[in-house]
Amino acid sequence: MIAAATMVASAASGAAAQSYDLVLSGGRVMDPESGLDAVRHVGIRDGTITVISESPLDGETVVDVSGLVVAPGFIDLHAHGQNRYSSRLQARDGVTTALELEGGTDDVEQWYARREGQAVIHYGATASHGAARRLALGGQEEAVRLAAGLEQVAVMEHRLREELGRGALGIGYGIQYTPGARRDEIHRMFQLAAEEGVTNFVHIRYAGMVEPGSSIEAVHEMIANAASTGAGVHIVHIGSSGLGQVPTLLSLIEGAQARGLDVTTEVYPYTAASTDIRAAIFDPGWRERFGSDYSDIEWDATGERLTEETFNERRETGGRIIAHIIPQEMFELALAHPLVMVASDGVPFLDGNGHPRGAGTFARVLGRYVREEGLLTLMDALRKMTLMPARRLEAYVPQMANKGRLRVGADADITVFDPATVIDNATFEAPTEPSGGIEHVLVGGTFVVRGAELIADALPGQPIRR
Repeated sequence: MIAAATMVASAASGAAAQSYDLVLSGGRVMDPESGLDAVRHVGIRDGTITVISESPLDGETVVDVSGLVVAPGFIDLHAHGQNRYSSRLQARDGVTTALELEGGTDDVEQWYARREGQAVIHYGATASHGAARRLALGGQEEAVRLAAGLEQVAVMEHRLREELGRGALGIGYGIQYTPGARRDEIHRMFQLAAEEGVTNFVHIRYAGMVEPGSSIEAVHEMIANAASTGAGVHIVHIGSSGLGQVPTLLSLIEGAQARGLDVTTEVYPYTAASTDIRAAIFDPGWRERFGSDYSDIEWDATGERLTEETFNERRETGGRIIAHIIPQEMFELALAHPLVMVASDGVPFLDGNGHPRGAGTFARVLGRYVREEGLLTLMDALRKMTLMPARRLEAYVPQMANKGRLRVGADADITVFDPATVIDNATFEAPTEPSGGIEHVLVGGTFVVRGAELIADALPGQPIRR
């Protein structure tokens, strides 16, 4: 015992005697993987966490973070806002990795090439089933409503396999947006995912409470495909897809996991969804399916609530809407559930318009639902934002094994925030207001936010690829 204690003391003194590129000194270090929750000093060298010490450390730069939480950088599995403006708002919200997994991309090489050396935070994308479908059906817009034959399904399969070979992070689906995609087509795509060892990230076939065509039926399809093929499936935004059926959907997912199926889900902490008004989800019957009406639909550009007349007019021309259709108690139930991750579904901000979830999701959870409401503990919230999303990918994306945790050897993707003041400031009226209380954000050991201010020329984001 004496010898062991001497060795620990010697190791600690050795760490303290070294110098590091950066030291985060005296913060409350919280690591969901190990359960560590204690005051520590974090030494970083060459973009990697080199030491987590009980004793003070020397460094080229030492930042006093006493009184602040030092957490793994937040990982957003569902971020459509992949432009620099949107990424900077996400960095102000504590996000260090933002991935486009539901929508995906139609050309993996071009998508990654456009962002190389230009990214604020880490980035990555799936191969898009919808894009492969348009290719197979001739590219016409109405292809979303057309059924595919065996030859066309084979074209989709070939295209997706090519894109996975180029490093796509799985297959992304918007099945509710492609109502022509029959169940046999989707099942074949799941078989492909199983063969390639990747996960399916799916916007399910239905959102609503009317049978047939309910959210429950849509989740049944996902679980059946996972069980029959062995492929993993991540069901996106269970709040907006589940609506009033969230309790049953959570029970289905929990039961599937308990029996060894690889089925996961996520939620964003808002009562409104966002999409294009021309989307198939607003085909006739949507009011009955959602239990909503025209006045629940807001025209994003002006904040105007729609009537039957203006809804039909805008449906002809197209444009983004905010749909106030998610019951508060349903997304809160999902947020508190131990199996549900946090993800934003943030859309790109255009001319200052958009859904506030793209700017405030993570601070909103920490401020409103941890500190103010006590809906979940701080460690549980951090687990949903860091470790769980990293584990969702790391089996076939080795980079993710060093993200989402604070330990020696992990990437220095770190978010430092004030638990007493962290809060979202983005609203539906002012959706691009940055979050408050996020004091420092490091991406690969480089500050992108320091002293709650964005570092304008910092572009350390790296590609995340299979």
